[in-house]
Amino acid sequence: MTDVKLYLGDCLEVMRSMPDKSVDAVITDPPYGIADIWKGGASHGWGVARLATQKRNSWDIKPAKEYFDEMLRVADKVIIWGGNYFELPTSRGWLVWNKPERNFSLAEAELAWTNIPMPIRVIDYRRSDPDREHPTQKPVGVMRFSLEKAKLPENATVFDPFMGSGTTGVACVQTGRNFIGIEIDPTYFAIAEKRIAEAQMQPRLI
Repeated sequence: MTDVKLYLGDCLEVMRSMPDKSVDAVITDPPYGIADIWKGGASHGWGVARLATQKRNSWDIKPAKEYFDEMLRVADKVIIWGGNYFELPTSRGWLVWNKPERNFSLAEAELAWTNIPMPIRVIDYRRSDPDREHPTQKPVGVMRFSLEKAKLPENATVFDPFMGSGTTGVACVQTGRNFIGIEIDPTYFAIAEKRIAEAQMQPRLI
């Protein structure tokens, strides 16, 4: 069984206690800081997002530069979804999540910055999983794609400092990687615990 460690609290405090290059990769989806323009959907299965608008906007605060400095310090490979919203070094290794729906109120694609020297890679994948419990929750398949493009061996340790509902952790368990996750919101932390524990009870994906 893969090793999973989950922390409830501010990820900056935990990251500051971690040695340099102590994990193999950071794969994360931080708040983008776009609460002022995000209103939530009204249809197409986005009722959860619409109902969660007030709560979502309360925590959608762009992390300060020191958070990203710590991510780059503790890992060799870093993948940051929403990287186009943050001040990060120039990179050629971007990931693109292309969503099949068009004429939708939200983005038709999302970008992930990486420090991995590779060509841009694209995944075509549905907008959300049917059991989504977090308003900005990525599909598990998108996070598995992230793991694949990071070219991490089995038993590598992946760190997500903005764990949310635990999707990165689920993808790690499904593919035989160890996981460290941090989430500051107790409600989403409990959801992440439950989802990752359920994933650990299922057969691994080949």
